Amino acid sequence: MSTVSYHIAPLTAAHAESLCSWRYEPPYDFYRWLSWEEIQAQGREFGDPDIRRDQYAAALDEHGQLVGFAQFFPLLGVTRLGLGLRPDLCGQGSGIALVRVVVAEALRRSPSHEIDLEVHSWNRRAIRVYERAGFAITDTYELPAPGGSTFEVHCMTYSPADA
Repeated sequence: MSTVSYHIAPLTAAHAESLCSWRYEPPYDFYRWLSWEEIQAQGREFGDPDIRRDQYAAALDEHGQLVGFAQFFPLLGVTRLGLGLRPDLCGQGSGIALVRVVVAEALRRSPSHEIDLEVHSWNRRAIRVYERAGFAITDTYELPAPGGSTFEVHCMTYSPADA
């Protein structure tokens, strides 16, 4: 099996528009963006050029093809990661390469920061990948969801000794 290698690059508007078309199989179809037109009109997330430049990055393969994205959300002393792998690559063993390149970029951007992420507690596939990349569950809590309900997430913190 060949080793998958990705690199980080700026998330362009074209990349961002592509992310909005990504569709995952159930139960992962929960992870989808609004349309590119809606995100731009609302100035949400990577639809805002300043947020896209400051917080988002593209993960590209050796041919320059978009394979994933990352968000580096700054908190006090912490970089909270958000990331996603292109749907057709999910379940093929390449997620760990994405997580590792994103962690390396987070460390490059803010070497003194702790790195963490939130993951839905039902998403065992992602949790296994994060654990293999050196993250451990450090907290579990409820977050608000649209419509007044809540959903359970694990906060996972990166520990280089576990990677």
